[in-house]
Amino acid sequence: MFYFNARRKSALFGKRVVVSLVGALGLMVTVADAQTITSNQTGTNNGYYFSFWKQDNTGSVSMTLGSGGNYSTNWSGINNFTAGKGWSTGARRNINFSGSFNGGSNGYLAVYGWTTNPLIEYYIVENHGSWTPPGGTSLGTINSDGGTYNIYKMHRSNAPCITGNNCDFDQYWSVRTSTRSSGTVNTCTHFDAWASKGMNLGTFNYQILETEGYQSSGNSNVTVSDGGSCSGSSSSSSSSGGTGTITVRARGTGGGEQIQLLVNNSVVGQWTLTTSYQNYTVNNSATTNILVKFINDSTNHDVQVDYIIAGGQTKQAEDQTYNTGVYQNGACGGGNGHSEWLNCNGAIGF
Repeated sequence: MFYFNARRKSALFGKRVVVSLVGALGLMVTVADAQTITSNQTGTNNGYYFSFWKQDNTGSVSMTLGSGGNYSTNWSGINNFTAGKGWSTGARRNINFSGSFNGGSNGYLAVYGWTTNPLIEYYIVENHGSWTPPGGTSLGTINSDGGTYNIYKMHRSNAPCITGNNCDFDQYWSVRTSTRSSGTVNTCTHFDAWASKGMNLGTFNYQILETEGYQSSGNSNVTVSDGGSCSGSSSSSSSSGGTGTITVRARGTGGGEQIQLLVNNSVVGQWTLTTSYQNYTVNNSATTNILVKFINDSTNHDVQVDYIIAGGQTKQAEDQTYNTGVYQNGACGGGNGHSEWLNCNGAIGF
């Protein structure tokens, strides 16, 4: 027994339908050997998830699955397609890629994926043809992996998505200003930069290194691999902290610790810490009901929060009585709370 899963690929270029073939036991179709694909499908190949989709039968397009994370594409006069390899479940990871890319008049090479709760479609564009996606006005820039990226947020209404049709969701974009076809993408840096602007991701769905073409001709031959877990940090404004911003000054003891900033119990920022103090800033005018929360406690990893600046006022972490993450009296949150340390998953309230 099979079912069809309607999946939206891109908001810019209209409706895209990806056909997923799943067996009666719910298992993804597995492709054991290299092959050339011309019809819509997802599956696994040589240890990697792959996705191939084309909008209609205009022009021609094919994807050849190579060894490991390698794939190649060729397209001519195509209306709209996307293809790539990666992972069925996304993550905060370094993504290595290398190869060649010719985007023609309108194509691009990007880290691409979805999250749910909230439903988000995201792109980290590394290369593109003569047209630079996605249009619109940049919300700012981020420096990462030797390049500068413009950040964009776009909204889609009544559009197909991975959970069905007639969906409302946002797109998050980082678009590299100096294009490349090989390198490493530190996704944490992008995810954290987005979060610093209130652009928060949800639970990861799939994540691929995609080739995409729209009303164009071109080709690519790229190999993707997992570069391991990443760390990143970003600050979207000055460290002084104005009246319309909240700044958190914090560090980790091992590196890779993740903290969230919550206002009225809603996440407005998320960052991955280094072992040295850094300032992390979001645009938010709140002065009360603020939490700094440690979310990925593990052995030999703790968080030290120096202070926050909210509404232009500095609030020292050790002066706060609400701390559910400090280890006191033999338990997490077992003392009076006066500490700048988060030894366990928990939060300091300001």
